[in-house]
Order: sequence, then C-alpha cells, then structure tokens
Amino acid sequence: MAKKGKKQAESALESAEVLAEQLTKSEQFLEDHKVAVFSIAGLIAVLLAGYFGYKYYIDNQNSLAQDEMFQAVYYFEQDSLDLALNGDGNYYGFLDIIENYGATQAGNLANFYVGSIYMKKGTYDSAIPFLQDFSSKDYVMQAQAYSLLGDAYMQKEMFAEAADFYHKAATYEPNEYFTPVYLLKAGLAYEKLEDFATAAKQYETIVTEFAKSNEVDKAKKYKARLQSKS
Repeated sequence: MAKKGKKQAESALESAEVLAEQLTKSEQFLEDHKVAVFSIAGLIAVLLAGYFGYKYYIDNQNSLAQDEMFQAVYYFEQDSLDLALNGDGNYYGFLDIIENYGATQAGNLANFYVGSIYMKKGTYDSAIPFLQDFSSKDYVMQAQAYSLLGDAYMQKEMFAEAADFYHKAATYEPNEYFTPVYLLKAGLAYEKLEDFATAAKQYETIVTEFAKSNEVDKAKKYKARLQSKS
C-alpha cells in the first residue's frame, strides 16, 4: 500500500510539473504574440457586436414589416389583388414590403403572396421569380410554392420544369392531405412529356400509399387510361 501511495504521489507531482510547464509555455506564447492575440480577440468582439446588432435590426424590421403586411394580407383574402400588391396609400402592398423589408421573414413571405397573386392574374412569367425567391421550413407553404411553380411552367408548356417542381412538392415532407394532389399533377406533367411509365408510377403511389385520399379515384382512372395505351 505504501508503494502504491508513493507512486500516486509521484504521478500527481509529475502531472503538476507538466501542467506548470504548459502554463509557462502559454504565458510565454501570449507574451510573444500579444499583439496578434489581442487583435484577434478584438476582431471577435467586433464580429459578435455586429452579429447581435444586425439581429436586433432585422428583428425590429421584421416587426415593422409584419405590421405593414397585415392590411395587404386582408386585401389578398378579399381578392383585392391590386391593393394587396401595391398598397392603398396608407399601408404598403406586398411589393413595397419586399422592396423595403426584403431581408426579413415578412419580406420572404411577401414573395409567396406576390407569386400567388400573379398566378391568379395569369401572369406566369411574373410569378416565377417571386416563388423561386420564397423559402420556408413550413412543409405546407414550401411544397405549395413548388406546386405553384409547377403550375406556372405547365401553363407555359414547359413540361419538364413543371414535372420537376411537382416532384419537389410531392417529396417535400410527404403527407396524406397535399402529397396526392402534387403526385396527380406530376403524373399529368409526365404524360405531357410522353413519359408514361413515370406518370403511371405517380398514380400508383397515390393508389398504394394514399388510398384514402380524394385523388385516389382519379389516380386509378388515369392509370387505367395509360395501361390501355400500352
């Protein structure tokens, strides 16, 4: 036991000596490079201050944008599309919000609304860039944006692009409510491309994986129609 205790004491002493040596080296390093060290520390402090300052600014801007956007959303829901787009002279429209608050969450959401309005107006070329600028982690809205892009390209008879966006919509956080709709659209786009095998797969997925959806009867009908062609 005495030998064991002696070894532990020696080990602890050696560890203390190593630690002391490392501390000495660290102190010497700081002494030799103190200008660089303090310059880096100062830079980090500036970056942190800039980050938190920018975050505060963006949060404040987002609150202002949300206040402005309330009226635009109301006009959108009332189908007063021009007022929703351009404002009423007292409140901003969605285009103003994008221009003045584009970096905020509200500005991002305004892209979705503007794209949707242009889709309703049938100006598909105008809708596309706004829908492409929209990005969200909300599985409903992001998938809907992809689907609207698919609709725009279908109207432009750019069927490959339409099929691609419908596929993105269908595979973005799949769910029983919206995914069958997107699969059905994808199938129709693939039919336009005369890629009947891929189209049939879309319909088959609805039948097998979303059998309780409202789209299942159409999917069966479209699939049978394709089988009659082969």
